[in-house]
Amino acid sequence: MKDEGLICILQKIGTVVREHRKKHKMSQFHLGLEVGKSANQIGRIERAESNPTIKTLYTLAHFFDIELNEFLKS
Repeated sequence: MKDEGLICILQKIGTVVREHRKKHKMSQFHLGLEVGKSANQIGRIERAESNPTIKTLYTLAHFFDIELNEFLKS
């Protein structure tokens, strides 16, 4: 199925966001406030239910002080 690759990428992104959010001891709500997203949007990203824009990923990477490609590392 074509979408399996996309799902895998979205799951990796979600995992990285969740790990860094927890590392910073933040709730989805507080992370959302910091990056201009709602807690619901952060939750959808973490659960791989949303396809975040490059701008959102850039904003998250900048906030977490990581490289953008960190979202796609295995």
